[in-house]
Amino acid sequence: MSTRGYLADESLATALFLATAMRQPILLEGEPGVGKTQAAVTLAAALDTPLLRLQCYEGLTASEAIYEWNYPRQLLAIRLAESRGETLRDADLFTDDYLLERPLLAAVHHPGPRPAVLLVDEIDRADDEFEAYLFEVLAEAAVTIPELGTRRALVPPITVLTSNRTRDLHDALKRRCLYAWIRYPDAARVEAIIRRRVPQAGDVLADQVAHAVSRLRGLELIKPPGVAEAIHWTGALVALGVDVLGTAAAERTLGAVLKYDEDQQLARAGLGTVVGGG
Repeated sequence: MSTRGYLADESLATALFLATAMRQPILLEGEPGVGKTQAAVTLAAALDTPLLRLQCYEGLTASEAIYEWNYPRQLLAIRLAESRGETLRDADLFTDDYLLERPLLAAVHHPGPRPAVLLVDEIDRADDEFEAYLFEVLAEAAVTIPELGTRRALVPPITVLTSNRTRDLHDALKRRCLYAWIRYPDAARVEAIIRRRVPQAGDVLADQVAHAVSRLRGLELIKPPGVAEAIHWTGALVALGVDVLGTAAAERTLGAVLKYDEDQQLARAGLGTVVGGG
């Protein structure tokens, strides 16, 4: 995955390899911004296979995640049949022609030859009840449609779930998954990531940003910056033509790395230490 610009440590790389080789779902947990979503995106790119992403949120329903029926088209078919003096049966209306695939069913229907990567992003943001909808997909690579029966994947997807651990997930879901916790990388790894993701940045700037982000995480911040924020900060500095990170440049671009006013005020109070380490 390093050839795709993602530097995974040995533990994460092994976990993703096992998920691919064993075709078993994997749950990635960690603080926001450590690269959980990007791991799935990079895995799909490395395997040269489609990425099917389901973004979870509170109130997510099965119809939005698995499938739903194309009711306007069904209604049109009914009216056309009535205009011809015909009567449609349920079997005429509930067919694949009227089925709208959502990410979970699309992953099951993916024809291959390589398995699709199914990303269930931020599963902890969905309701508890939604987890139950996932069990059949996770355990059997299948989806049951009451009107059509059970659809099983010919090429089971590689399923990656991510969680920021805003709530505990059910043990039943965890039992079905491999598991990896992604930690904040150290400054050396962040620097290497910056060099890959923002190649316009010089070595000095990449080193300074990586260490500044590390020092920021040592403060009592509401939202400590992760790898994504380090990349955005570097990009902002490069866009401004900054080659060396000083307090003035850091002051101007804090909004790229800290997203709460309280965090910015705290950082400004010790910006010299954050930037220079002294």
